[in-house]
Amino acid sequence: MANAPGRSFRKGLTVIEIMDMFPTEESARKWFEDLIWADGRHCPHCGCTETTECNKEKKHPMPYRCNGCKQYFSAKLGTVMEDSRLPYRKWVLAIYLHMTSLKGVSSMKLHRDIGVTQKTAWFMLQRIREAFKRDDDDNDPMGGPVEVDETYMGGKRKNMSNARRKEAEGRGPVDMTAVVGVKDRESNRVNAKVVQSTDKATLQGFIIDNAASDAKVYTDEAGAYSGMPFDHETVCHSACEYVREMAHTNGIESFWAVLKRAHKGVFHKFSVKHLQRYVTDFAGRHNVRDADTLDQMGCIVGGMVGKRLTCKTLIAQNGLPSGARK
Repeated sequence: MANAPGRSFRKGLTVIEIMDMFPTEESARKWFEDLIWADGRHCPHCGCTETTECNKEKKHPMPYRCNGCKQYFSAKLGTVMEDSRLPYRKWVLAIYLHMTSLKGVSSMKLHRDIGVTQKTAWFMLQRIREAFKRDDDDNDPMGGPVEVDETYMGGKRKNMSNARRKEAEGRGPVDMTAVVGVKDRESNRVNAKVVQSTDKATLQGFIIDNAASDAKVYTDEAGAYSGMPFDHETVCHSACEYVREMAHTNGIESFWAVLKRAHKGVFHKFSVKHLQRYVTDFAGRHNVRDADTLDQMGCIVGGMVGKRLTCKTLIAQNGLPSGARK
């Protein structure tokens, strides 16, 4: 409908439709296999395409066997689902709920919805977020115009205990984590990164890494943006100037608004060591929000391939991740 609310042009999926689409574990497994092995089934161990389906009546550790290296494998092997004993149907539902919740789904809600423990739900969601992780080489430069802005994530000083408030003396974003983001107006693509500081070298380096050399760049009046090797225009927020013809940063600020509403309303806290994964997740879901729901889910499955995130690795991370500011 032309006057329907939200993004009515995209095809969504109701809960009933998703259950009808995956009525059995076999249907869910086939969906994952069709996406992961779109170019044909192959062994994740050695890449061999000569594989055999195991006899279902006999007990085998996995459903397929490689005729080359003689090892068993499944579609989960070589993805973030590796070593997961959860049924494929629960992974389908977790991905569906994650992608259809604009501000994310909490591990407490997911554990109730699909019948797993809260710890398992949290680990599932972190592995789903890992699917949006991309190498720096995979990010094509944004042609622009682009908007660049930074924000700070963390608790408010007024909510701290007296002792904690004293430690966080100072003005501005004390004891908060800085995040810088860029949005391409032409493609609506967003990229965001947790950074150690908001100095000139860091912010301009981020822009150089993400924007094409001939891109028009819009920022606020922060001094760290001055002297950039771009066609650069600013708006003066300190003088209550937010839009001047085409000069504004409203697009990237709208992205921060969604992230912060999720922080306050759904998750309540982003730990510093996991913050980048949440930021990457929200940017990734923003970038595919115009796609149909089933295609969004397919993007997640495609991003799972070639990645592995063990629980031991996830919880063993200590202190600040690379480039993070506390």
